[in-house]
Amino acid sequence: MRYVSTRGQAPELIFEDTMLTGLARDGGLYVPAAVPHIDARDIRALAGVPYEEAAFRVIRPFVGETFDEATLRRLIEDAYRDFGHAARAPLVQLAPGHFLLELFHGPTLAFKDFAMQLIGRMFQEVLTRRKQRITIVGATSGDTGSAAIEAFRGLENVDVFILFPYGRVSDVQRRQMTTPDEANVHAVAVDGDFDDCQAAVKEMFADATFRDEVGLAAVNSINWARVLAQTVYYFTAAVALGAPHRRVSFTVPTGNFGDIFAGLIAKRMGLPIDRLVVATNRNDILHRTLTSGAHQKAGVAPTISPSMDIEVSSNFERALFEVYDRDGPAVSQLMFELRAGGFDLSQGALARLREDFDSGRCDEDETAATITRVRRETGQIICPHTAVGAKVAAERLDPAVPMVTLATAHPAKFPDAVERATGHRPPLPPRMADLMERPERVVRAPNDLTALKTLIRERRSS
Repeated sequence: MRYVSTRGQAPELIFEDTMLTGLARDGGLYVPAAVPHIDARDIRALAGVPYEEAAFRVIRPFVGETFDEATLRRLIEDAYRDFGHAARAPLVQLAPGHFLLELFHGPTLAFKDFAMQLIGRMFQEVLTRRKQRITIVGATSGDTGSAAIEAFRGLENVDVFILFPYGRVSDVQRRQMTTPDEANVHAVAVDGDFDDCQAAVKEMFADATFRDEVGLAAVNSINWARVLAQTVYYFTAAVALGAPHRRVSFTVPTGNFGDIFAGLIAKRMGLPIDRLVVATNRNDILHRTLTSGAHQKAGVAPTISPSMDIEVSSNFERALFEVYDRDGPAVSQLMFELRAGGFDLSQGALARLREDFDSGRCDEDETAATITRVRRETGQIICPHTAVGAKVAAERLDPAVPMVTLATAHPAKFPDAVERATGHRPPLPPRMADLMERPERVVRAPNDLTALKTLIRERRSS
C-alpha cells in the first residue's frame, strides 16, 4: 500500500512513513494511491462481530507490512479495551429512520478517541522499533487536543505540543488538555482562533529545517491514520442497519472535514452509503461551498459548538483532490487562492462533490432548540455539535434510507450550553468527577510563529 500527496510533489510513502510524516513535504495531505475494496460478502460478514474485529478487517488492507496481523490485532484490542461501552460505538434510535451513533464512550468523551487511542499505540510500536524520538505538534478546536494528550501522555519517545485558541474551547475541553501532569505533554493557549493555530502548525511543517531539527510529526486529522481509524464506525453502523443490502446515510457535524471524509473512504471501499450530509454551525463555509460552488472566507464567529468554529477545513483538500481527478497542481492552485481569500469550484468539480455530499447549517438558536426538543421528545441529552447534526439530519429523512447522525461528544463536555437548553447540567463520568479541581499546566503564547517555534525548541526533551 502506497500513499500520495494531494499536491503531487512529494514522494510516495508506505503506511508507517505516512503516519509519522503527517503533512507531506509539498504541503499536501496523504491519501491512498488506490482505495482497497471490500466486497458485499465481507461487509455482510461484519454483522455481529466485536468492534475490534471489524476494525481489524477494515484497517488491515491499508497498513501493508507495517504491522503483522498479530501486532495489529493487539494494538486494536489495547486501543478500545477501556472504552465505556461494550459496543464501543452503539446506535440509539432518535426517531423513525433516524439514529444516533454514540462516539463519546472513549477516555476523553469524544469521537477523536477512536482514532487517537489507536494511532498512539501505532506510533509507539513503530518508534520503538526504529529507536526514534519525535515531537508531535497539533492544533485543536477542542477535542483533538485532549484525545492526543490522553493517547501520548507519558510515552518515552514522544513530546506533544497542542495549540488551542485561548478562550475558545469549553472549560471541560481545556482542563482535559491542561490537567495531565506528565512532563512530555504541553498545552499551549494561543492568542487567536483555531485557524491561526492550524496555520502555525502547517507553517512549522513547511519549514524543513525546523521540521527535521525537532523531528516534527502530526496527529491532527491531516494525519491519514486518523481518517483511517474513523472509517470503521461507518461500517459497523451501516451493517447494524442492514448493509450491504440496504443503503444508509450519515449526517456529520463538520469542522475540519476529517470525520466525514472517513465516510467517503468507507463508501469508496464499497460500503453502500447513500448520502453524506455536511452539517455546519453558523461558520458555514462548507455549506456555502456545496450550495454555490464558492469557497470564500467570511471570518469565524464563536459558537456554542466550538469544535466546529473553523473556516479552513484541512481535509476538504482531500475531497478536492478526488473531484479534480487527483490533479496535484490544480489542488495546489486552489490552496494558493484560499490563502488570498477563497476560490470557485469548477462546475464539473462541484457536480462531482454533490454526487456524494449534501449539506445544511444550524444557527445558535436552532442548536439550543434542538437540544431542548431532543430531550423533551426522547429523553436523550445531546451536545451542541450533535444537535447541529441532528437538526440538519431531521430535514433530510427518507423513509427508505436510515439516517445516522454522528454523536461526536458527550454532553458533559459542554455543560453550560446543555444546561441553558434543558435546565439539566450533565455530570461528568465518575472517573472524571474531579476534573474541575485538578491543577492546570498551560502556557499562554502569542499568535506568532517564531515565538511558538522557540517555545517548542526550549520545552521539548533533548
